[in-house]
Amino acid sequence: MKKEFIFVSDFDGTLTEKDFYKIITDEYLKDKYTQLYKDWRNKKITDVDYLGFVFKNINRNEEEINQDIMKISLDPFAVNFIKNIKNAGGDFVVVSAGTSYYIDKVFKQSGIEGVTVYSNKGEYKDNGIHFQIDDKSDFYSNVYGIDKSKIVQKLKQDYKKVFYAGDSEPDLNAALIADVVFARGSLIQMLRLKNKEFIEFKSFDEIWCKVQEYLKRWEYERINS
Repeated sequence: MKKEFIFVSDFDGTLTEKDFYKIITDEYLKDKYTQLYKDWRNKKITDVDYLGFVFKNINRNEEEINQDIMKISLDPFAVNFIKNIKNAGGDFVVVSAGTSYYIDKVFKQSGIEGVTVYSNKGEYKDNGIHFQIDDKSDFYSNVYGIDKSKIVQKLKQDYKKVFYAGDSEPDLNAALIADVVFARGSLIQMLRLKNKEFIEFKSFDEIWCKVQEYLKRWEYERINS
């Protein structure tokens, strides 16, 4: 039997104020990789190649990188939002084209438990974070390392309704197959071009208000069907 609902969220730039790769490039790489960034944006190189290059070239020891990870700022309402989703009978998962190396550390620091993270694995070595891409995974993508739409498609087999929140291109295909979409950043225009209905948001506090409305509506429809 399918569970009632699940909330799927991107991490960088959605659940957080700023992408971790931007924290790193702004702090240490600055203009050093300007051309590489342009090549990435012009799709001459893939996301996983660009991010992989940035992360492995941080050039700081493990303790220093952990300090950088702690600079990642979660949405102020994130912790309560996840609790609210669970208290309402739903599940919460994270999908990220970054790496669980830093996501897991941020969640532990914030006291967030019981959240499944679908992301690229990473390990510290040679003064950087190195991707460990599993090309045998059911969710493998040669562009992002992990295909978020494949994950959402799988979750739709187990849940009656799927909420999705994202902010950029890696979220697009996943958002297109979700039941309710919350968007910000470049994802907004992408969804408009695809004529996909979405709700623009700035904080997870706003999202929770909307989630409650949908849950009440679905419960009403269930009772009166």
